[in-house]
Amino acid sequence: MRRVIVWLVVLAVLAGGSYAGYAWYTGRDAQGQAQYRTAVVKRADVVASITATGTVVPEDVIDVGAQVNGPIASFGVDVDGKPVDYRSSVKEGMVLARIDEALYAADVAGDEARLAQAMAQVRVAQANRTQAVARLEQARRDWERAQRLGQSRALSQADFDAARSAFDQAEASLLVQDASIVEAQAMIAMAEASLKRSRRSLAYCTIASPVDGVIIDRRVEIGQTVVASLNAPSLFLIAKDLRQMKVLVQVNEADIGSVRAGEPVSFSVDAFPEDRFRGKVRKVRLNATMSQNVVTYTVEIVTENPDLKLLPYLTANVRFELARADKALLVPNAALRWDPPAGSTSQANAAPAATPARGGPPARAEPESPGVWVLSDAGLVRVAVTAGVSDGTQTAIESPDIKEGDTVVVGEAAGASQRAGASGSPFAPPMMGGRGGGGGRPR
Repeated sequence: MRRVIVWLVVLAVLAGGSYAGYAWYTGRDAQGQAQYRTAVVKRADVVASITATGTVVPEDVIDVGAQVNGPIASFGVDVDGKPVDYRSSVKEGMVLARIDEALYAADVAGDEARLAQAMAQVRVAQANRTQAVARLEQARRDWERAQRLGQSRALSQADFDAARSAFDQAEASLLVQDASIVEAQAMIAMAEASLKRSRRSLAYCTIASPVDGVIIDRRVEIGQTVVASLNAPSLFLIAKDLRQMKVLVQVNEADIGSVRAGEPVSFSVDAFPEDRFRGKVRKVRLNATMSQNVVTYTVEIVTENPDLKLLPYLTANVRFELARADKALLVPNAALRWDPPAGSTSQANAAPAATPARGGPPARAEPESPGVWVLSDAGLVRVAVTAGVSDGTQTAIESPDIKEGDTVVVGEAAGASQRAGASGSPFAPPMMGGRGGGGGRPR
């Protein structure tokens, strides 16, 4: 029994010593309450970035419209033999829809008839000209004979004048027939132009796909009347290739200076929150927009979509990678900002302030390098570091005096300042006389 008691006492002493050492090492006060909030230095990748929200859209989108009026009579078929609909795959030249062509076919028939009439008018004018040429030859012979006879008993003055008048009229008639031929030929040209126009309108009744692609939007139904007045109505929206997508991102003017063409970009979409997609900046558009006095610029990002997982018009949460450090030592940003309270003994480890030269102006204090406070066996020690890439939460640091696994202080624990105010600085030894660390004699 005596031996058991001895062993229990030894174990209690060892446990108490271990706890005391652990409490001292982790910055706990005499009551076992933590005085600091700490973090462990770790090695990981860090990326400096800015975030924005954008929309996923196809790389090339063709808006197929109509140039004639009329009701939709029918839809074409896609590559699978099914009626054209949302998400149908189509090839260039395939029929997407047909507009009722009855009126346009009638216009073509009418213009064809007018063209035939104009061609007939040309032939009539040519025949009339032939007659006019014959009459002109007869009038010329009569006039020449009248001129040889002259005014004599064989030819009266009236006959002489009649021959001359008939010759002049024949010449004028030939000119008229020549003009009639030109007019008839012009009527042919007009009829041909009108026929070409009506045939083109008839062809417009058949809406064909201009490219290979996928129908992402069908905006009409069978029987719906299409009205093409000032603007061509949009019937179908075709994505040329869904394996190539782009993201249009609105970036605030305060961040746009950090965005460069070719920079890597990562983004996620709400439809697949666990996936990260990659892309790169193609260009920054110069046409800024203003909304509620906030200026934003549109940034184009190109990305691959080989498995067609990205759908058009998904909302993208984009992160622009401005800088990157792989497998770097990381500390919380709060560790770089924290300093012990004024008056603590650990302040002796801080860089001393510059003193003015004798008889001269005060010396300018050199700016203090970034540093963190490390909690180690030697107590609380400030270590100067070189700060690198930061993601806004953690910062990459470099220092020969810090290694992975070290403990750095990021702040005081809740209630530590009140306990320090009641019993003096947590780093200073207790002082004789008085209370609250105010001095030897109470005021």
